[in-house]
This record gives sequence, structure tokens and C-alpha cells, in this order.
Amino acid sequence: MARRNRRPAAPAPATAPSGAGRGTDPAAPQQPAGTPTGGVSRRALLATGGGAAALGLVVGTGGALTGARAVAGERPTPLSAVGEAVVPFHGRHQPGITTPAQAHGHLLGFDLVPAPAPDARRAAGALLRRWTELAAALMAGEPGERDTGVALDAGPSGLTVTIGFGHSFFDATGLVERRPRALRPLPDFSADALDRERSDGDLWVAVGADDALVAFHALRAVQRAADESGAARLRWQHSGFNRAPGATASPMTARNLMGQVDGTNNPREADEGFAGHVFVPDPDGPGAERSTARAEEAWMAGGSYVVMRRIRMLLDQWEQEPLAEQEAVIGRRKADGAPLTGGEETTPVDLDARTAEGAPVIAANAHVRVSAPESNDGATMLRRPFSYHDGFRDDGAPDAGLLFLCWQADPYRAFVPVQRKLDRGDALSPFLRHEASALFAVPPGAAKGEYVGQGLLEG
Repeated sequence: MARRNRRPAAPAPATAPSGAGRGTDPAAPQQPAGTPTGGVSRRALLATGGGAAALGLVVGTGGALTGARAVAGERPTPLSAVGEAVVPFHGRHQPGITTPAQAHGHLLGFDLVPAPAPDARRAAGALLRRWTELAAALMAGEPGERDTGVALDAGPSGLTVTIGFGHSFFDATGLVERRPRALRPLPDFSADALDRERSDGDLWVAVGADDALVAFHALRAVQRAADESGAARLRWQHSGFNRAPGATASPMTARNLMGQVDGTNNPREADEGFAGHVFVPDPDGPGAERSTARAEEAWMAGGSYVVMRRIRMLLDQWEQEPLAEQEAVIGRRKADGAPLTGGEETTPVDLDARTAEGAPVIAANAHVRVSAPESNDGATMLRRPFSYHDGFRDDGAPDAGLLFLCWQADPYRAFVPVQRKLDRGDALSPFLRHEASALFAVPPGAAKGEYVGQGLLEG
């Protein structure tokens, strides 16, 4: 639930055949500390037919032979390669923007502790340096300072930590003249029912990983560092999830809690103009004529803007709708995400297609029509959401929906015009409630030896 803050025995040794000890195969995975050479770890058991048999599962002859090989000391098939995934921390852009969405995510908003602007700026800089060092270590699979042991035995599991600044950060630190124009507060929308205590904030941190314990470990480290610094206090937290890697037979677009394929038309890095849509250009570089950047905003070159919206889905009402009505609301088939105008998921939507009676196949208020770049002067954003479930409300309805995140070079050229159009006539709107909202400037990535945001605080 969104958070407010006011202030087994080791396996028995087995005799390994000659040459089967550790180090004979440089590609062999290292066994966990404390596992005897030639022994079978719990992970190795679970990765083999022998492990399945040990857990009471039905296996055939092949499974028994696989288990026998593992017990004999041969290299087991890895249970998963998920833990081995490493996302680089240092680079031109911060991680967690173009990184494929992970299975687990935590979003945190912080407020700076009130202090005179020069003191607040120094304290914020010290915290950002500490967060940067912490994120770089954790994302590399190294233990953080005073490590709690929560993520022991796991690899980095695609961990990312992303840091941003809210509109009010610049007031608190006396940097108003360096606040980007694109960071002005979002306008009000008629469908908003926002809880301001779970919105906005001076600082933002997003944590994502494909392992729940790795994600929690990083979340806890980030929050503890803020508490110990005395510079910032947690304002709110939202936690979400996605489908786990390997859950489908082949890579597929994710589904949201309405069961709809969600993200088909997301821009891809290989697309022409992708960087211009997502990242702030250099004021003096290519594309500068399309940028709103001023010289004092040069510190944002290579950065991006993220809009966060906590959108509760009225699932009880939605699930009562017949399949045909659900598909008409979205404009796509539920089974495979293909547009109602035909083809497969990636087939372009034909917004001009008509039925035999002359009516549009994609209704005028269908979600795919209202939100399409063609309907919004080419407005494009990179969506990277998480689903969430925070239990049940007093009326028994699920408190569940979407932690919507979208990335763009300028929210007033991407999110805002699209949301205004959705606000005026989207068939999906009656099934949604927008309950929290925030906009953050996410500066470019940090080089080694630098910290995130250094160009702003020290430039």
C-alpha cells in the first residue's frame, strides 16, 4: 500500500568423480558458500528432474537420469539466468528509462528537510552522491554499506535505480533560476481525484528489479540513506509488478490488470527519432531548434522527464462488460492485442476503416484512436508502467490498477496534450480513477566519479 511518512540444513556431501571438482570447467556456475564440492545445492535440485522427484513431482525416466547426473556431480542446468542480468549504472542516460520493465518496482517521493537554501543544497548534494555510490554498487551486485543481507545469494537481477527532481526541489535549494520550463506543474484534468499526500515531492527515486528481494533490498537502502543523511524524508511510496521474465513461451507485450495487451505502440530505440522523443537534446546540438531548453537548462541535456500517475482500475465494473464491449472500448482484440481493423498485434491501426454500414471500425472514443500520435499532432512518449494491488477497499472492490510512467523530452509536447484529449472523450475513462500524480526532471546519467545531478548543483 502507498506509504506516508510523517517524519534448510546443508546437503550431505557426495563423492565427486575424478576431475569433477570446482575449477575443472571455467563455465560452470559457482556453488553457494557452504555447499560441499560435488554436493547438490537446493537450486541445483530444483533445476533437475531429480529435484522434481525430491519435491514429490511426477517425472519420467528422463527426469530420473538428469537427477542422477546432478547427484553424480555433473554441472546442473541453471534454474534461471535472471539473477545474472546486470544493467550498467554509469552512462549518458540514467538506467531505468529504456531498460525493459522489470518484474518488481518501487517508486519513492521524498521531501527535503526544511533548511536555508545553501544548507539544503549542500545536504541534497551529499545525499545524491551517497545515492549514486549506493546505486552503482547494488546494480553491480555488490553489497551496499552496512548490508542487511536481504539479497544475499542473488545476483543483481536487472536492478536499476533512477533519480529525479520535482518542481519544489528548486525552491528548497535556491535554484529557481535553473528550473526547466518543462518542469512546471501539470495542469488539472477533470478526471483527477488526486491525493496530494501521495503526489509530487522534491526528490524521486525509482527502483526496479526482476527479483522481489533484490528490489526490496535496494528500496530499503535508498530510504535508509535518506533517513541517516537528515536531508530528506519519505513523502510516499508506490509499489508495483509486471510479468516475470520467462513466464511466457516467447517474449510478449505485457498485459495490464484489465487483461489487455498494453504497450504495443511504444516507441523503440531502433525507431528513427526515438532519442528526440525521449531525451532532452543538447541546446547547441542537433534538434536544438525543437527544444525548449535554455542555456541555464543545459544540465538536463541527455536527461528526460517522467510523469507518474497512480490510476486505479474499476475492475468490478470492467469485468462485468462483455468481451465485445471491452474490445470496442480499447479498439483492440483482447486475445492477441491485434487492432479491430485486422492483422496481428503489431499491425498498424487503420483509423479510416469502415464497417459495411459505413461506421468506423475503431470508434471515435476508442482508447487507441484518442491516444494515437496521429490524433495528437505526433505526440510520442515511452510508457514503462507497473501494475499494482494494494488490497481491497471498504466496499470490497480491489484497490488495484496501473502505476503509469511515461518518459519524454518535454511533457508539454507529449503527455499533456494526449491526457487532455483522453480527459475529454476516452471510452476507457469511466473505468479509471487518477489518484496520484507527479512530474520529475530526471538528469542525465553520471560518469564514474560524479553523482547524479552534479551538473545542476555544482555547475
